[in-house]
Amino acid sequence: CDWACCISSPPRGCFSRKYLQSQGVLDHKYCAQKHSDGTVTLPVVASVLAQLDLAPTLSEKEKVQSFHKRLIEAAQSLLVSKGETWSEDLERDIPSRWQCHGDLVLFSEGCFSHAIWKDFGSEFWTAVALTLGVKLTMLLGDSSYVTHIDNHIRYEFDVAKCMFSSGNITEKLRIASFDCSVETGIGYFTLPYLVHATAAHVHACEWNPDAVKALQRNLQISGVSHRCTGYQGDNRQLPLSDLADRVNLGLIPSSEEGWPVACRLLKRDTGGILHIHQNVTTPLHHEPPEHSSAIDVEKGSSIKECSLRIQRDMQVWTAWASDTARHICTLLLDITGSKWKTNIKHIEHVKTYTPHIIHVVLDLECKPF
Repeated sequence: CDWACCISSPPRGCFSRKYLQSQGVLDHKYCAQKHSDGTVTLPVVASVLAQLDLAPTLSEKEKVQSFHKRLIEAAQSLLVSKGETWSEDLERDIPSRWQCHGDLVLFSEGCFSHAIWKDFGSEFWTAVALTLGVKLTMLLGDSSYVTHIDNHIRYEFDVAKCMFSSGNITEKLRIASFDCSVETGIGYFTLPYLVHATAAHVHACEWNPDAVKALQRNLQISGVSHRCTGYQGDNRQLPLSDLADRVNLGLIPSSEEGWPVACRLLKRDTGGILHIHQNVTTPLHHEPPEHSSAIDVEKGSSIKECSLRIQRDMQVWTAWASDTARHICTLLLDITGSKWKTNIKHIEHVKTYTPHIIHVVLDLECKPF
């Protein structure tokens, strides 16, 4: 008969079925079969099987794990070739996480700390660079400017003088879904607001002069510089008021010093939304016992406990949000001389710093009575 089978292991099974269906080669006359070993048999038209690329596609996490394994193998191979002995301490010194910006990689402080790596010098770093497919920019190059593509936006910046936080990607994606086509905004995430949320105009204030230069460069690259006004310096000194539909307060661990500025910037007649970033600390007694771990949750033994912990964390976030809303009301009354009402629209989890400190964003709607 003119059909063949493609065997896949979960979670690849779902992906393979979608891939085969998108290529129009999945034979619907036959049913998929799941086997006791976890593999899945998918019926495929035999005449086109040879033309398909059935190599598995790795997730980002699996790619990092794969490169981590290659790093270990490269380091181990170099040490053995030099007559040195490989050890578990050396393996723990190999980083399992890093940030990529174009052809440049940033490692966290504390990795590659063993003295033996310094003994090998450039030979070792050449091996690391070849393994990760990057350049030895800081050793052989003359520029620390990098290019980073994030959600289809091109960022160019001096990595030695500016910070790029990949941990904020979920908040950038959320902002990208906003419709700000008739709004004027102030603050953080300037490019996502302009490029994806199509904000009518954004006022961006930045106290790092190198970041201001990078912003101007990136505004030109994205073709949105005509919809942005930049200011270098402290936003508390901005000579602006009564013009914003939306203010993004991205400073952490707390943006509280900027709240009076944000209140002054909101439109007096219609109000607007404040996106208030904050690192919220969860009390220690909200945490699980020391012996509890993520592995326990994966095994299903602590699912109820995990759910309760999330609920308790949300209670802490909500309490902080309520206090913030009351504080903002007081500030608006003091600044405008009129009463305002606030509404907690949403609390977004951005990332976790430690088990007790969570970066969250409060979407607070502010309206004059």
